[in-house]
Amino acid sequence: MKTIAFLLHNNFEQAEYEDVNNQLKDKGYKTILITTNKDKEVQAMNQDVDKGDTFTADIFANEAQVNDYDALVLPGGTVNADSIRGNQEAHKIINAINEAGKPLAAICHAPWVLINTGIAKGKTLTAYESLQTDLENAGADFVDKTVQVDSNLITSRNPDDIDNFVDAIDKALS
Repeated sequence: MKTIAFLLHNNFEQAEYEDVNNQLKDKGYKTILITTNKDKEVQAMNQDVDKGDTFTADIFANEAQVNDYDALVLPGGTVNADSIRGNQEAHKIINAINEAGKPLAAICHAPWVLINTGIAKGKTLTAYESLQTDLENAGADFVDKTVQVDSNLITSRNPDDIDNFVDAIDKALS
């Protein structure tokens, strides 16, 4: 059974974690939640406005062993993505997954992280529309599509794209 890790901090978009997680589990994948937060309780948000549910992470980022995962998913949420992109422990995991050529999937605001890790340069990516200039300034080509696959990178724009996002992750792991 293949294992997919989710990496988040706090104030992530609930649907981009919960719905993606549930669909991947329904397809037969094992999932694990990794956090860069100071404790294992992580707070979801709905539309970056209303508090959503809390979830309990399985492990902290500094405990993660990249060889244990077949793919990594980065849910969005403005605050979550901004926290992750400045976190060195997160960068270690993300870069190791990328360097191993494993699927690295980022939705909504999460492609910001691909800028800070240096992964975005030279890639064709999609993301939440407000990230277009940031991605282009980082040397990426921005496209407005429900899902964009460039090598091992899988990106999507927002929660409306979750079905296509999950299908692309599943295809990459098949």
